[in-house]
Amino acid sequence: MDWKQGRRSSNVQDRRGRGGGGVGRLGLGGIGVVIVLSLLLGKNPMEMLGLIDQISQSAPAATSPSAPVNDEAGDFVSAILGETEDVWGAIFQQRGERYEQPRLILFSGSVRSACGGATSASGPFYCPGDHQVYLDTSFFDDMTRKLGGGGDFADAYVIAHEVGHHVQTLLGVSARVNQARRSGQTVEGDGGLLVRQELQADCLAGVWAYHAQQRHQWLEAGDVEEALNTATAIGDDRLQKQARGQVVPDAFTHGTSAQRVRWFQRGFASGSLQQCDTFAAQPL
Repeated sequence: MDWKQGRRSSNVQDRRGRGGGGVGRLGLGGIGVVIVLSLLLGKNPMEMLGLIDQISQSAPAATSPSAPVNDEAGDFVSAILGETEDVWGAIFQQRGERYEQPRLILFSGSVRSACGGATSASGPFYCPGDHQVYLDTSFFDDMTRKLGGGGDFADAYVIAHEVGHHVQTLLGVSARVNQARRSGQTVEGDGGLLVRQELQADCLAGVWAYHAQQRHQWLEAGDVEEALNTATAIGDDRLQKQARGQVVPDAFTHGTSAQRVRWFQRGFASGSLQQCDTFAAQPL
């Protein structure tokens, strides 16, 4: 994949190497102040420090100017994000709507978002609470070493999938799923709303890939196979089989390997947003 053709996004913020927050960020002086105030107020210093830590961990990360990315992994992410901005900007414009560009946060180890704290083990994720994508690029290495996926176009598919969740937020899809959850409806399981939401994000990643290819002709032999191998590697049935030794459809959240491949291919073959209505599809 000749990804270096892509326009670099200005919406990538590099937080790699920074701490995830908490009492440790107060420093010794700050901790000392908290202890003195606790004693003056007749409070338990450890309880006060614990409260501050909880607030720090749960609060949304403060926005600040995007830090420049100076390595190839960061440059790759910036190029792919820039291309998602251009493609979805054009699609939304055709719909008579404005596309709000998400920010992408590069982190290492752990991170805080408006959706709570997360670690690298959680994998890439999108937080609708702050309209930001969070990515530890070590996931790409894990995908290659542990899951049997990987490759430039496969990595681009992962980013485009998370941006797909942002598109769903803008279109109101995420709100409908969250409302169903709040009303007590079971959203997990084979054919459930969570699976349909994730498969739609796969289809939207395919829609992006179609338009990006039309713009740049940047795919090379084997690139599409890399993406399909990755979609196969991260299917619920495949991951459950590896982790548990058995498949539990009631615990599905993302769809089977075959479903993920099918919906990505559907978006990639058509380039049409209308082809991605997983919520009406029977069967998936």
